Amino acid sequence: MGVHLLHGMAVMALRFPTADAAGRQEHIRWWSAKLVRMAGLELVASGTPRPGGTLLVANHVSWLDIAAVHAVAPQARFVSKADVLAWPLLGWLIRGAGTLFIERERKRDAMRVLHQVAESLRCGDSVAVFPEGTTGDGETLLPFHANLLQSAIATGTPVQCVALRYSDPAHRFSPAPLFLGETTLLQSVWRVLSATGLRVHVDLLLPQGVRHADRRALAEYLRAQIHAQLHATAPPPEPAVAAVGQTGLHAGAALPNP
Repeated sequence: MGVHLLHGMAVMALRFPTADAAGRQEHIRWWSAKLVRMAGLELVASGTPRPGGTLLVANHVSWLDIAAVHAVAPQARFVSKADVLAWPLLGWLIRGAGTLFIERERKRDAMRVLHQVAESLRCGDSVAVFPEGTTGDGETLLPFHANLLQSAIATGTPVQCVALRYSDPAHRFSPAPLFLGETTLLQSVWRVLSATGLRVHVDLLLPQGVRHADRRALAEYLRAQIHAQLHATAPPPEPAVAAVGQTGLHAGAALPNP
């Protein structure tokens, strides 16, 4: 895995500057899929990423999440907490893949990133977010923060849910990839490498328009959709997220000034 990380850095340094968007995406897809395999996981994917400007909304379980999603949707630019920049090698690679970083302890920084995400969506980019804000236990979803969803509402960009689940022969929700509490990155990597029969399930649900949506109602609805997919239950009924006036936040509304 260490050699694979170094190889990724070499490709990013030597080939990315002259590669077009399609070439960079293919490098990202290949490298990410191989990292997942080298970590001992089988990738099980369903659904198709929507081309063009799309906000991907995923639950967050492990440090492997970005690689798992990139193996299926290499065009996605992630929004990640700035802490990952301190990760050895991985931090540099994540930055090079076009990730947008947010310092969560600074409220004004969230507004800056919100404008960056909106601009990327207007340019036709795919942007992926983890609205839980941190990793969970894989089975129980944390509350979804609604702030970054405003970028899709304001730009009239479709949203596509991504349900991430790690399983093993004994568990529908495997504890091996969890990255919680005081667990260090190296400890988590070792637990993954020591596990057997791990699978990562990446399920892309159908895209949906969010024009005129109330962002808080939308956050609850997307959370319920992902929860239903993780637990293989019926999807939730569509709420009245299209009702304008609940918060005054609709597709035609301008983003707040940073």
